[in-house]
Amino acid sequence: MEIIILACQMVADELNLAISRTGVKYPVLWIDSRLHEYPDKLQIRLQDEINRISNVQHIALAFGYCGNAVLGLKAKNASLIIPRVDDCISLLLGSVSLHNRLSSEQDTYYLTKGWLEYEYGILNQLERSINRYGQERACQIHRDMLQHYSRMILIDTGAYNVESCLEKVNRLANVLGVNYEEIIGSGGLLDKLLQGPWDEDFSIIPPDGIVTKEHLWASKVRLLKCAENLQLPICGLNSKEK
Repeated sequence: MEIIILACQMVADELNLAISRTGVKYPVLWIDSRLHEYPDKLQIRLQDEINRISNVQHIALAFGYCGNAVLGLKAKNASLIIPRVDDCISLLLGSVSLHNRLSSEQDTYYLTKGWLEYEYGILNQLERSINRYGQERACQIHRDMLQHYSRMILIDTGAYNVESCLEKVNRLANVLGVNYEEIIGSGGLLDKLLQGPWDEDFSIIPPDGIVTKEHLWASKVRLLKCAENLQLPICGLNSKEK
């Protein structure tokens, strides 16, 4: 087997769409999205899964750095392929720079269908608070918790019908007293994760190498050199990019 994917359940809709779009048949190991609340536990779980994998050339992670959860990861006999993004927001927007620009404009809370339906996400937290404290107090608690946000953005990733999310998103925006916007996301990084090219948007950690913070900010030249050294003929860089 050439590649296996390790992916967060939070991006299941988007990754499954990318798999359908690219036509790849690689197996996917899904990681419980609740572990995002505990980066140390997420790191342990990822390493445990990596340790169990054998007979593959590459392990592709559908994760960002996610609170440094990927730091220290190591695969003994396979290369690790990791998008150079800070979190899954940048992954689904398709760019760290777009994420940074949007967040610099206003303090922004981002949503997708997956985040809306997440058991421990903001919507379900609100519902549990209402059941416990009543409508008025619960809404005030959440306004106080998220008072520094002034905008809520729903990312249209193309993996679901945005209309089906509007009632929930508008409710949240009204409760928090923030503006609501939509933005078109991008599946480009997920497509490239599955089929290449693994260019400057990805860090490639060779077998027995350890993921460090430097991998996120490595220069383009260094990333290209690493890809050449690993000899990635199918999922690596196109010859024109070398």
